[in-house]
Amino acid sequence: QVQLVESGGGLVQPGGSLRLTCAASGSIFSIYAMGWYRQAPGKQRELVAAITSGGSTNYADSVKGRFTISRDNAKNTVYLQMNSLKPEDTAVYYCNADRVVFRYSAERGYDYWGQGTQVTVSS
Repeated sequence: QVQLVESGGGLVQPGGSLRLTCAASGSIFSIYAMGWYRQAPGKQRELVAAITSGGSTNYADSVKGRFTISRDNAKNTVYLQMNSLKPEDTAVYYCNADRVVFRYSAERGYDYWGQGTQVTVSS
């Protein structure tokens, strides 16, 4: 019903920047919340940043002041601008979409995930 495709990951040196993009596709009318999570080896998946359709944002303390989340509601796309990257930011980053309203249907969808994109911060 909803496909999330992430892009923009890669290898970057400490202090560098990357921009992640996640595009949602399907018969979507609206998505209430979109966000980015990450999972490092041996650790649990954690919230990085989230944004509602109204523009309210929420960030993990570890990324505040360095990462910025934004979205284009018309394109059902969410972005994560990551600056001043640190080795501890290394992880697989996953896109999430929650509370989806579908076109031509009274159905609602919850908690969709992308396949993940690897971000590696290393010199």
